[in-house]
Amino acid sequence: MAQMLGFGQPFGGVMQTAFVVEDVRAAIAHFQRDCGAGPFFLLDHFLNAGQFYRGAESSADVTIAMGFAGHMQIELIQPLDSNPSVYRETIEQRGYGFHHFGIACADVEAAMPEYLARGYDLAFKAAVPTGGSVAYLEGGDAAAPGFLELIPATQGMDEHFTAMWRASLDWDGYDPVRPFI
Repeated sequence: MAQMLGFGQPFGGVMQTAFVVEDVRAAIAHFQRDCGAGPFFLLDHFLNAGQFYRGAESSADVTIAMGFAGHMQIELIQPLDSNPSVYRETIEQRGYGFHHFGIACADVEAAMPEYLARGYDLAFKAAVPTGGSVAYLEGGDAAAPGFLELIPATQGMDEHFTAMWRASLDWDGYDPVRPFI
C-alpha cells in the first residue's frame, strides 16, 4: 500500500488540481458555491527570492488560495503582475483555467531525474513556505493537459495541508476565506 498523507492522498499520486484565475476571490466563490469546496486559505503574495522560471531568476508575484473538495486540494493562482512566469504563459497560450496537477514527492530532487528521463523539462522552481522547493515540469506525455508540479511532502506540508483538509470536514460556510499562515 502507498504511503498516505494526513489528508488521504498517496505519495507519488495527484494530491492537487490547480487553476490560473483572473480574480482569486471570484474563483473562491465559484468553487465554494458550485463545487462544494472550502474553506480556502489565502496567501496574498507569493514572491520569494530564489524563484527560477526557465533558468532565469523570476520576479513574478501571485496570490494563491488553497482549499479542499473531499481529499483533493484545489489551488487557485492569480498573477499580480505581467512578469514572465508559468502562469502568464498559460494565460497567453490557453487562457485562464486548468494549470497543473500537484504530485506529492518524498524528495523532489530525487524524483526529478526520472521525470526528466521521460522527456519532461523543468519550467519553474521555487522554495515554498511549508519546506523544500516545488518543481514545475512540462512535456513528457504529449497528452498532458498542463504542468506537473512536484510538491515536497515535508512534515510541515503534511501538517499544514492536513489542517486545511480538517477545516473542510463538515464546513458550514462560516469564515470562507482564511489566512494561509
